[in-house]
Amino acid sequence: MEAHRLVLSSSPHIRERITTRSIMFQVILALMPVTIYSVVIHGVHAFYILFFSVAGALLGEYMVQVVRRVRVTLDDGSAFLTGLLLALTLPPHLPAWIAFVGGLVATTLGKQVFGGLGHNVFNPALVGRAVVFVSWASHMAAGYARSAQIGLASTSTHRLIEKAVDVANGATPLAAMKIVYDPSTSALGSAGVPKGIQASTYYKPLLLANPWGCLGEVSAILLIIGGLYLVATRIIDWRIPVFYVGTVAVLTAIVGRDPLFYVLAGGLLIGAIYMATDYVTSPLAHGGRIIYAIGLGVVTWLMRFWSNNPEGVMFSILFMNGLTPIIDRYIFPHGYARGRAKGRAGEGEGKKGKS
Repeated sequence: MEAHRLVLSSSPHIRERITTRSIMFQVILALMPVTIYSVVIHGVHAFYILFFSVAGALLGEYMVQVVRRVRVTLDDGSAFLTGLLLALTLPPHLPAWIAFVGGLVATTLGKQVFGGLGHNVFNPALVGRAVVFVSWASHMAAGYARSAQIGLASTSTHRLIEKAVDVANGATPLAAMKIVYDPSTSALGSAGVPKGIQASTYYKPLLLANPWGCLGEVSAILLIIGGLYLVATRIIDWRIPVFYVGTVAVLTAIVGRDPLFYVLAGGLLIGAIYMATDYVTSPLAHGGRIIYAIGLGVVTWLMRFWSNNPEGVMFSILFMNGLTPIIDRYIFPHGYARGRAKGRAGEGEGKKGKS
């Protein structure tokens, strides 16, 4: 009789073939079209921001792991992805050294200080951006100056918008809409809303070639295509981006604004698809993710319409990251055979009642 060798080990006994490295590189692959396109639209300085942001993130990860005397894990792609995501949230004319500092902060303060990958509370890339945003606000504002009068971004639509609103001095589409809906803040004063500018005027640039805003905002279509790829390959859960974007759209429509514009403009799509879906900083259960996504949408909506900040995505994600442990505490994932166990318990109670 053939002898069988038994191997004793602790759980889990069934493992997915997918690894941390493959997940990170799938997300990086999904971001490559918008990354390359940002260099096409914004020029060589965009490449410098991308390079120094990634370099800072890699260096920060390496230094902390060496000091902690733990295995250096640069090959898993997580630090590279952190630096890439940070760069895509930065304006195209930001000094490259600030992008480098942001990368350092993202992996040291945003991740390694908590114990490394899997232990961080907040999205590391957004921690780096928050520090840069607060520390060098003037550079961040100046970095949005018009950067593309050439190639795909030099169209009649873009020129119409530039004539109507002074985008050259840092008015991103979201900031321009604040001017449109609040003429008291416009350089035109009591003359009212700039002529020839409506939210719908921005549709085509935001979808195809957007020269304003951060590097990752150059094309909503490329962001959506990358997101569909990640959903199809089951790298991210569709619930978070769908409920996040949907909440913003519904609330925006309720207050009488153009929901499509406010979905396409700013960092909503890149935040909803590539940052809010981070495994470590988002809830575990499907129901918890829906609550989390709706919370993201509400906070983003509140900040966009009732604060001095025309964006709000960064602070919304960081805020809801902080609430994720509470959501996980009260919204549990369904365990294996949980329903069957409850059924058996009910049967037992019924038998006791009958006896």
